[in-house]
Amino acid sequence: MMKTLYTCLVRSGRALAGAALAACTVAASAAVVPQAPAPDFTLRTMNGPNLRLQEQRGQVVMVNFWATWCGPCRQEMPHLNKLYDKYKNSGFVLLGVNIDDDALKATDLANKLGLKFPVLLDTDKKVSRTYDMNAMPATLLIDRDGKVRYIHRGYRDGFELTYDKQIRELVKE
Repeated sequence: MMKTLYTCLVRSGRALAGAALAACTVAASAAVVPQAPAPDFTLRTMNGPNLRLQEQRGQVVMVNFWATWCGPCRQEMPHLNKLYDKYKNSGFVLLGVNIDDDALKATDLANKLGLKFPVLLDTDKKVSRTYDMNAMPATLLIDRDGKVRYIHRGYRDGFELTYDKQIRELVKE
């Protein structure tokens, strides 16, 4: 009887340890990291139709998370427009994912700034949570195979030079 109880406790402990390990693995894999596949998403564009990340496979994709209340986001946008213009004919796509609750604010600012790249609306913040984007702006570069290659959190003057170098590298691959 004692031996059976001991065996049962040991097995239960192993099962609990396995479940705990599995839970930790799932939690750890939730954050997007370089070389990991970019989680797919579909969002409505500012102009109405939906856009799916998976449909961009075969191109280099920059995903820029931004908000209207974010000063560095506004500062970065003209630079992103220039990068988009420079590389759009080279297999490069830039997706601006706005996280504002009010889509009208995003649309108004995007129009005011003259954004040329697609602006996607993540009003429920589901995609930004999936990508663990807790800093604004946040930018990812995804290669042609759909793997995250670079992650940038925040923006400072000169980041666009780094973006340019990384985009050029990925477009050449």
